[in-house]
Amino acid sequence: MRLTGLALFALLLGACATAPRGPSLQDLREDVARRIPANVPDRQGWATDIAVAMQAQGIEATPENICSVLAVLEQESGYVADPVVPNLARVARAELERRAKAKYIPVFALNTALKLPSSDGRSYADRLAVVRTERELSEVYEDLVGRVPLGRRLFEDWNPVQTGGPMQVSIPFAEANARDYPYTVQGSIRREVFTRRGGMYFGIAHLLGYQTPYVRKVHRFADYNAGRYASRNAAFQNAVAVATGRELALDGDLLNPGAPLDRPGETERAVRQLAGPLEMDERSIRRALGQGDRLDFNDSVIFRRVFALAESRAGKTLPREVLPGIRLESPKITRELSTAWFANRVYDRYRRCLAR
Repeated sequence: MRLTGLALFALLLGACATAPRGPSLQDLREDVARRIPANVPDRQGWATDIAVAMQAQGIEATPENICSVLAVLEQESGYVADPVVPNLARVARAELERRAKAKYIPVFALNTALKLPSSDGRSYADRLAVVRTERELSEVYEDLVGRVPLGRRLFEDWNPVQTGGPMQVSIPFAEANARDYPYTVQGSIRREVFTRRGGMYFGIAHLLGYQTPYVRKVHRFADYNAGRYASRNAAFQNAVAVATGRELALDGDLLNPGAPLDRPGETERAVRQLAGPLEMDERSIRRALGQGDRLDFNDSVIFRRVFALAESRAGKTLPREVLPGIRLESPKITRELSTAWFANRVYDRYRRCLAR
């Protein structure tokens, strides 16, 4: 049985009051609220949703964890549950036209479809012209797919809005990790992501719901942007580059998804150069690199041997975590940004939060 927000809050508050370890939900909420900037509207509301999410997921309520959440939240949306995206209407229309062209649909046919009345009486074109947030855009696409045959052809099983909410969390991630979602789902998990409670629950899960080998939080923040263990994997790629003398993109992607064994990606091809000293064949190398989304990859034979070869050649110890060198690309981004830029911005906010 799913719980309403108030019932969940009361249940957790009662349970945590007698728990032998960790703060009560009330104490955690007050601690979170103290660390939220004073000018943020509804600080108590934000603090409650964050506290409930952390308690529900069993995440330790340390100042470091609380400030990690607040730093990402502040960077991604500035404490806005459904943030406005500049020029979203123009970007949305351009994406529709791009999709239509890719599927050989004439522009006039697209325009005709968009003139049809949507579920609220306005035409789809009129609704698209005024969308300001990703939630509004996602709702237009869902309506379009459900009511217009051309919409199904363009967007069935592919809503272009793939992130949303106050922490800009991945909607596919949320859908894949919704089994223990503590609230009553209103419509769909996709729609929950655009709410404050849902956006914070899944954002916190993505940020803190896994163990890392990192010493500094900046690498966890990079992972939030680039994918889990991207910083560790970028360090591995750096070691491969040193061991082989090849230049590699330090993007954290150890394998090209779906690549045939005879057409490996750049990182896998470089590792194969080391097959002899690694005492591994092509298949065992691929299997080993396929563990790059796990914490225990650090303890794997391939990880240890690659670093031993690289450090022998370099004559020094190499880092086990490196900020991925990924340029951020999205229709929403209007200037040159990178994962390192994002991670360092969040880290600055994190340190300021700890000082509050």
